[in-house]
Amino acid sequence: MRRIREVLRLQAAMGDSISAIARGGSMSRSTVREYLGRAKIAGIDAASAAAMTDEALEAALFPPPAEPKRPLPDWAKIDEELRKHKHLTRKLLWLEYKADHSDGYEFSQFKLLLKAWQKTSGRGLSMRQVHRGGEAVQVDWAGDKFTIVDQGAEREVNIFVASLPCSGLIYAEGCWTQGAEDWLSAHVRLFRFIGGVPAKVVPDNLKTGVTHASYWDPVINASYAALIKHYGTVVLPARVRKPKDKPSAENAVTQVYRWLLAPLRNQQFFSLPEFNTALAARVTELNDRPMAPPREGSRRSLFEAVERAALKPLPAEPYEVGEWRLRLKVNVDYHVVIDRRYLYSVSHALVHKEVDAFLTPALVQIYHRGERVASHPRLTGQKRESTLPEHMPPAHSAIAKRTPDWLREEAARIGVATREYVERLLTGRDHVEQGVRSCLGILRLAGKYPDRIEAACQRALAAGARSSGFVEDLLKHGRPLPEMIADEGAGHHANLHPPGTYH
Repeated sequence: MRRIREVLRLQAAMGDSISAIARGGSMSRSTVREYLGRAKIAGIDAASAAAMTDEALEAALFPPPAEPKRPLPDWAKIDEELRKHKHLTRKLLWLEYKADHSDGYEFSQFKLLLKAWQKTSGRGLSMRQVHRGGEAVQVDWAGDKFTIVDQGAEREVNIFVASLPCSGLIYAEGCWTQGAEDWLSAHVRLFRFIGGVPAKVVPDNLKTGVTHASYWDPVINASYAALIKHYGTVVLPARVRKPKDKPSAENAVTQVYRWLLAPLRNQQFFSLPEFNTALAARVTELNDRPMAPPREGSRRSLFEAVERAALKPLPAEPYEVGEWRLRLKVNVDYHVVIDRRYLYSVSHALVHKEVDAFLTPALVQIYHRGERVASHPRLTGQKRESTLPEHMPPAHSAIAKRTPDWLREEAARIGVATREYVERLLTGRDHVEQGVRSCLGILRLAGKYPDRIEAACQRALAAGARSSGFVEDLLKHGRPLPEMIADEGAGHHANLHPPGTYH
């Protein structure tokens, strides 16, 4: 518009000489001729142009070409439909529009007009975000995978990616799966890598992190929530299908593709640790590379200068990765079933109540209302049950103690003869339970006759008896308990005459 105003001013001062105006305005004669022609058609001279704004002058000189009248759809309604229905596409809406208006716009123009409307209405615009040091870390899984050879077979590796938005520091590692254990373990290693904990973690809405996706009140997976609580931070998931909520992670994924995975494409790896070692070297190189102007330094230098001090300190111990099992019912036998086959005991007072279990590869910890009530080594293989004696009611505990070894220990405390007689009872029956019951009878008698039980067992051993009834008869009827009969004779007895009685 400035050049057009100058042409009109020169025309007023120098007349209609095209050549003179072109020389004075340093432009071609064809351009001068076009400008003057448009001004003549619009009836505009230098004076009227001076009173007009650039927008008004442009509209007068360059009116839009006349287009055939075509029906326009209700753009506001179409935009609302796209936001309301998850699987609705612009192509389907255009087909519906064309069904009602056969003379309407084609699909390419339909998309352009919709995009123009969204911009003028404020839709489709991006808000500039200000990222502060230590404020957040954004995490995501890369869509593409990397293939390595594991134990002679090709296997795909998932790439976990994280980025600190303020400094742009990037972290990446390979995991076999996108399951809960790999997801949690990757976070533990991420926090160790950056040497601290940001104020918030921004993940996607994957099921291992978010049980129920909701912008207003998301439900965080129990195991993920436990990890976040351990590190003293919070989770703020991105909105569903809104990658703009975590642009730093999205950009980090692109950088990982370009500067980490692409350079490694021709290398062959035979284990996950080998691959992660090579990947870590590339991550270090990427973070130390100078950033493009106008930014100065590298991601690492900016992190050390701005974010390192803003991070929360790491806890004294790293989080032990495990899995939560919630709302488990305590059975009538005061055991909890885990993995449909393994039984773990809790206090008998919790029968019919609900508990939560936290499982690690080595340990099973059971909680009731947030308080740990039991801890067991995790069972594997053929062993199906773990029962702690302190969880039993007194009657069950007493019965559980009735084992051959326990009986031998109790008998040994009484005396040698009692120990030997108990051993005879245990080994002299067709079934061990029969011997156990007889031995319990001996221990019961020991409680009633503590001073005489040892002598009674000596007499029973000498007599070759094999029952608790023999010992009970000796003690119950108060029969005398002479010394043990010597091996070389019958010993003393009231019914035997002394030597020399008969000649």
